Amino acid sequence: MPGEQSALEALAAAGVSIWLDDLSRERIESGNLTELIETKGVVGVTTNPSIFQAALAQGDAYTAAVEELAESGADVEEAVVALTTDDVRAACDIFRPLFEASDGVDGRVSIEVDPRLAHDTDATVAAARMLAETVDRPNLLIKIPATVAGLPAISQVLAEGISVNVTLIFGLDRYRAVMAAFLTGLEQARQAGRDLAGIHSVASFFVSRLDTEVDSRLETIGTPEALALRGRAGIANARLAYQAYQEVFSTPRWQTLADDGARPQRPLWASTGVKNPDYPDTMYVTELIAPGTVNTMPEKTLDAVIDHGVITADSVTDHYAAAGKVLDDLEQLGIHYTEVTDLLEQQGVDKFIDAWTDLLTDLTTELEKASS
Repeated sequence: MPGEQSALEALAAAGVSIWLDDLSRERIESGNLTELIETKGVVGVTTNPSIFQAALAQGDAYTAAVEELAESGADVEEAVVALTTDDVRAACDIFRPLFEASDGVDGRVSIEVDPRLAHDTDATVAAARMLAETVDRPNLLIKIPATVAGLPAISQVLAEGISVNVTLIFGLDRYRAVMAAFLTGLEQARQAGRDLAGIHSVASFFVSRLDTEVDSRLETIGTPEALALRGRAGIANARLAYQAYQEVFSTPRWQTLADDGARPQRPLWASTGVKNPDYPDTMYVTELIAPGTVNTMPEKTLDAVIDHGVITADSVTDHYAAAGKVLDDLEQLGIHYTEVTDLLEQQGVDKFIDAWTDLLTDLTTELEKASS
């Protein structure tokens, strides 16, 4: 379809990599994932505990595997690792040609460490090592949350040569800390004699959840000034994140690493499905187009972009002053930025823990059923 090609080609030409924010065994085995690569421009996949929980709860794609695990005597913790890493390994193999064709930039598949470890640095590092060894594919990214405990884990895992997707980033100060952790990890990797060109990272900056929280507070205030700011915080915040990215990756500290072959940690726009049906369903894609970025989106959002997304070459870098004013205006109304982003981080961790707990509960039931 000509329209489909033009939207996708325009995004790629503007420097945006399209990743799918979903994975399931059904997508893999049915050929759907391959079809999305071939027809919808998908060049990577992200997963999280909520995605795996939904995948295992639907259909019977995992029945045979669960029965085999039950017969082998696997407990639920072993079973969940086996099922999720098998899916991610299979997806990595599907994306391997893209990975090689893009010199390792795309063709990436992410898997997250157990979210219950979000506040435990050493356990996060150990889990990252285990997942990397179990999947055993060069195009894997290990997702580590950008909690205070996650920051040193990010540095250590990168220093060991493991590529990382830093997740659950909501605030600008924390994002700067994530970029600093990335640089520290690469410096330690260089000191250990590792090839920096083979170590990749993205920083997943969450977008729509900020609007959901801020909009609720704006509606409580209810004044015309407050209501006029609805739907603007998420994009403003992400644009300022890109400004921070440009600053950090133009410093002498970064340049010395780049001279030794390092690749920049790309900003990845996450949570890009629109939560409010009153907003344009493509806004978290079309308003965040900038060179060297990734946008991971649900298939529904991808289809909307293909159908009617208006793609420009750059919808970010000319808007820094206006973005800063949005955050200033929110502060003037009593909506405190740090309070909101701290809350969203905690809610994000809790949401993934809840999904993981539900996944373990469901899988326990299935293992017991298969054993009986």
